[in-house]
Amino acid sequence: MPTNNKSINRRDWLRATALFTGGLTILPSMLQGLQAKAAGIAALKDPATSSLQDIPADVISPMGDSTVVRTTTASSLQADALAEPRIPGVLKARLFANENPFGPSSPAKKAMIESMDSGYQYPFMLLRDLEAKICAYEGIDAKMLMTSAGSSPLLLGTALTLLGNGGNIVSADPTYDDLPTRGEKIKATWIKVPLKSDYTHDLDAMEKAINADTKLVYICNPNNPTGTIVDTAALKAFCERVSKKVPVFVDEAYIDYLPDPAATTLIDSVKKGQNIIIARTFSKVYGLAGLRIGYVIAQPAMIERLGNYSATGGYALSLPAITAALASYNDKGYIDEVKKKMVASKQFLYDTLKSEGYTYIPSYTNFVMFPLKMEGQRFVEEMNKRGVGLRNWKLNNQDWCRISIGRMDEMQAFAAAFKELS
Repeated sequence: MPTNNKSINRRDWLRATALFTGGLTILPSMLQGLQAKAAGIAALKDPATSSLQDIPADVISPMGDSTVVRTTTASSLQADALAEPRIPGVLKARLFANENPFGPSSPAKKAMIESMDSGYQYPFMLLRDLEAKICAYEGIDAKMLMTSAGSSPLLLGTALTLLGNGGNIVSADPTYDDLPTRGEKIKATWIKVPLKSDYTHDLDAMEKAINADTKLVYICNPNNPTGTIVDTAALKAFCERVSKKVPVFVDEAYIDYLPDPAATTLIDSVKKGQNIIIARTFSKVYGLAGLRIGYVIAQPAMIERLGNYSATGGYALSLPAITAALASYNDKGYIDEVKKKMVASKQFLYDTLKSEGYTYIPSYTNFVMFPLKMEGQRFVEEMNKRGVGLRNWKLNNQDWCRISIGRMDEMQAFAAAFKELS
């Protein structure tokens, strides 16, 4: 069957959807080779989009926490290439991607293995079960939920939906830059508002930065890379005011690491009718980063709009990912155990930094930022030579390291290497 910009057969749709959303693990070179087809599918979703040239190919390439190399502003991601060590040898400590090194829960692993017998089936019904479970727990209508292969496709869908015709996006600086960077690539403007002296969001300054061209406000809470949180009462008041003028996207990827996520989330604000988009992922505390599954909660009208650009549903998510998420969702015992181990490893890190005369930003997440006493890229490379993978930033004319919290053996490997350089 011949294809062009206006037609694509079902098999190509399924294949491209899986690649577009990250539902399958593939080689980066394969992904690059099919970016144009994925862009075409996104374009076909919107009748107003008539040419693939309207959506740059690099907008669609995955931009997770450590997937592609890119050069952005000084405060943006600096070392995405560290997905693999740059020198021969064994990586003793993988501390650059904010993953949960304790892995999926035992029920999740068991569910994934058992799901293989049904691998020939599309997982429509199982996905409905997962979505029903999330809706029941959060007390929301099914029309307020959209699942996808991790949060990255949903961030992309939001950028294309709200920033596709230009305008600007307001966010803190630094913050997780996936959504605003994608916005810039489709000709939107990114208004960056510096963090306060305590490295938290300056909500007052962000509100003042909003203008007639603002199409979206992005807040990552807890924030990546600083690990800080926004005062809940202040954030809720901010969103109530601002969402009347412009949508607010609150990225809650790390919220499960907080002592009481339910008291911090903005989902209740969405339930009150506010124009807020909440992003959640199974990539962090649930340990399913490699399986790619996440979701957003928003008003039904917004969910419908995002659906035009976000490949979702049974074609986008793999059966193992859905079964693992279903088995581990809201598993309090498992989550508490992960957080307990994370806290112990983080305290070990704090003690190590203090003993070597270093300070750090107190973190509410599974990663910590601390200022360096040498050039950041050199520090990362030297630690890499010692088998420890890390990330570096430039913030306020100071070199910083962001270290993900690993298993205790990984933190000990960090400490041994760090003491050789500190």
